[in-house]
Amino acid sequence: DFLWLMTEEPHRTRRMAIMKAHPEVTKLMGHEPLTKYVVLLVVSLQVGLAIYLRHTSPLSPLFIFCAYAIGGTANHNLFLAIHEITHNLAFKSIIPNKLLAIFANLPIGIPYSAAFKGYHIEHHKFMGQDKIDTDLPTNFELICLNNVFGKVFFATFQILFYALRPGFVRAQRFSRWHFLNLLVEVIFDYILVSTFGARPLIYLIMSSFFAGSLHPCAGHFIAEHYLWDGMEQETFSYYGPLNILAYNVGYHNEHHDFPSIAWTRLPALRALAPEFYDKIPSHPSWPMVIVNFIRDKEVGIFARAKRLGKGRVLDFKAEQNNSSEYTAVAHDGCSDSDKSE
Repeated sequence: DFLWLMTEEPHRTRRMAIMKAHPEVTKLMGHEPLTKYVVLLVVSLQVGLAIYLRHTSPLSPLFIFCAYAIGGTANHNLFLAIHEITHNLAFKSIIPNKLLAIFANLPIGIPYSAAFKGYHIEHHKFMGQDKIDTDLPTNFELICLNNVFGKVFFATFQILFYALRPGFVRAQRFSRWHFLNLLVEVIFDYILVSTFGARPLIYLIMSSFFAGSLHPCAGHFIAEHYLWDGMEQETFSYYGPLNILAYNVGYHNEHHDFPSIAWTRLPALRALAPEFYDKIPSHPSWPMVIVNFIRDKEVGIFARAKRLGKGRVLDFKAEQNNSSEYTAVAHDGCSDSDKSE
């Protein structure tokens, strides 16, 4: 079974302690203007390469290699760009962030940025809470995948689990941002296929699949919150070179402690408060996390911490009309959980 805890999630407690010890940490908060340029570069790369491969068979070694090595890395970068933008860290105001997330979603081929925002903010606010935090595996996954073959299947198709699981756990209300995300993606896909044929879209979707499969960067999905070595440590960081490709998402304890600090300043946060972070165990390698997850009998789908779902599911539209509650949420370190109506 999962590890059931009665304690509060650790990030709020550490955030308060760091803010008390280092009040200057607030200077690290805020958006990062560089993000939009990185997004533009990666989107251009992916669309350009997709069009370039329009005359190449999807079953050819060149097509598959490009989709895995280049496309998988690029689309994983865009996954994490959307993650960063979800926290309103690309622009100062909310609407430009939402529009940039929809733009970053284009090469992924399937619309998801609008839905991701709501689910991800709840993952921060109610981390580990049963039936609220959709990052947690379901009991069905626990029963069916709790063996070596099941873990291989999970690691290979984990992008599908992250895409489909939230809808089974708790469906979202369809908003105008969901509609806009869907409309823009459908129009983009239609123009791409009608102008250049189906192969560019096949390349983009293959890239998205590889990005969330047995890919070096995809190790972060498992590395972040699975329990290891019998410890009750709910979040693990990774400080290796793959962070360059992944918006420093490896600094995951730091990110959960301060979701309002942009990716470029997470290393500075760690350097500012070494007495808090240096003593926390971290992963040395994302690829090895996947390998160890599969072969270690003590780690599996069950190796997650859960809490009873006592938290209130965020009603984003209500929060838009309740400034005092929104202020409280922002002060708690999740200023991103605002107005995703």
